[in-house]
Amino acid sequence: MLDGFYKSTSDWFPSAFDAPTKIQNRVWPEIQNQAHTPIAAPTGSGKTLAAFLATIDELVKQRIKGSLSAKTHVVYVSPLKALSNDIEKNLQAPLEGISEELDGMHLAWRTWESGC
Repeated sequence: MLDGFYKSTSDWFPSAFDAPTKIQNRVWPEIQNQAHTPIAAPTGSGKTLAAFLATIDELVKQRIKGSLSAKTHVVYVSPLKALSNDIEKNLQAPLEGISEELDGMHLAWRTWESGC
């Protein structure tokens, strides 16, 4: 289900969702392999999490390894300001949940929030 994800991510996910959606299962391995992965799916199919969770997870892995550089890693372009605001709101849950899992693992990782 969550093969290839860091423990904090794979532990958080089932506390927030019953299971990954079809689109998430399909695109996560591609994103984890750093393939350019366009996603087209209906509203409510989990596109936001499909697009961002593997990327968030990779940033966490890099931070834990000490290899997260202080540069732009993700660029999101939204056609609408309202959609951009929705994306930001939808990303708060995984960011907060994964952060709590990492804190519970007693890992010194939070310096990434202040620019590494």
